[in-house]
Amino acid sequence: MKNLHLSMIAIALLIVTLAFSFPKTDLTGNWNLTVETDMGSGNPSFMLKQAPDGSITGTYTGQLGESALKGSIKDDDTFHIEFDIQGNMIEYDGKAEGNKMSGKVKLGTMASGTFSGVKK
Repeated sequence: MKNLHLSMIAIALLIVTLAFSFPKTDLTGNWNLTVETDMGSGNPSFMLKQAPDGSITGTYTGQLGESALKGSIKDDDTFHIEFDIQGNMIEYDGKAEGNKMSGKVKLGTMASGTFSGVKK
């Protein structure tokens, strides 16, 4: 009986640990964005795939061309995505809530601004 009790406690601790170890936000899917910078605006799209550990891979398509991207969930709902276009590191840092995201974008040394997006 004592072993059963200890087993039940171990299982409960495992469930609680797993529940808190995976990001709550899942960015997997196709996203349409609106970007506003000091050099103009644009409407790129992201195709994202998020792994259980919070790492993100995918593709950027927009005015700057097309590029593979990578990123990660920083905590439950904030993220960082980056990719390189013609030697310029493009960085998106934002927050996601359900099927919406928003945040700041840095286009290498060319420009900076804000973005918002919705999941298709």
